[in-house]
Amino acid sequence: MAVSQTSGRLVSAAQRRRTAGCWLLLVFALVPGGARAEPIETEHLFGFTIGSDVGNVGEKELEGSVTGRFSKQTGTYDAGSSTMSMEFVPMPKLRTEITGTVNSYDITGVSGFADQHYTAFGGFSADIRYQFLDRASAPFGFAIGGEPHWGRADDITGQPVNQYGVDFVAAADWEIIPDRVVAAFNLLYQPDTMRTNLTGTWSQESTAGIAFGVMAQVSSGIFVGGETRYLRQYDGFTLDTLAGQGFFMGPTLYVKFSERAWMTLAWSAQIAGHATATAGSLDLVDFERQQARLLFGVNF
Repeated sequence: MAVSQTSGRLVSAAQRRRTAGCWLLLVFALVPGGARAEPIETEHLFGFTIGSDVGNVGEKELEGSVTGRFSKQTGTYDAGSSTMSMEFVPMPKLRTEITGTVNSYDITGVSGFADQHYTAFGGFSADIRYQFLDRASAPFGFAIGGEPHWGRADDITGQPVNQYGVDFVAAADWEIIPDRVVAAFNLLYQPDTMRTNLTGTWSQESTAGIAFGVMAQVSSGIFVGGETRYLRQYDGFTLDTLAGQGFFMGPTLYVKFSERAWMTLAWSAQIAGHATATAGSLDLVDFERQQARLLFGVNF
């Protein structure tokens, strides 16, 4: 049995490497040879990955997002969040943002979850990001950021809580082909603590992981590519009690409509994973089977 499980893990790892290689080959195949290309800005280029660019001093931007998360092991699970944000760059290399969130849950018959059917105000967050290295003057761009947040619902179950946390990220990106192809890599750590409204009990959890994305400019202001993420869910802040893990992969599209307006579309599916509490080849307790995201923004 041990040999079989080891063999399965090796096959799964080999399959993931082959899949990632296929994405890279597809991206390079789509890169045109002589089409005009605009300089690359990675601030909003990806759907689930974060770029190191932070915008120009004095820049103001209204941004929105719609994120959907779908499918558990049993029943019906549709969870969504919509956000509106105001971004401001007060000084060189520093990006700030204030965000309001609306949550929506449609959960019926999911094992271990209470049924939920509502749409309501979800909470606030503040994003602060600082760029230490700029690709224009360094081999790669590098930024770190923190997003403290308060929420009124458990992200997964939708149950009423008071949730407090900070999403930390270290983001690096580099242009594989200048003004044509760019790659980004993230390190993620997201600790949360919450108090359940029904019982008043407190609990802690955290998510750690990595994200990687590649985007190619196929026409001026239009990028296509793909993103992968490996996420690990823990009970507690100290990353010592693993609850589950998931590996996600999917395509991404970015369109710059004008100097002021842009849009990003991304879809991601869990292709491998495992929850420690249940059997199965995916973690459908801590994560979903599919995720989709629409991002858009207007400068002014």
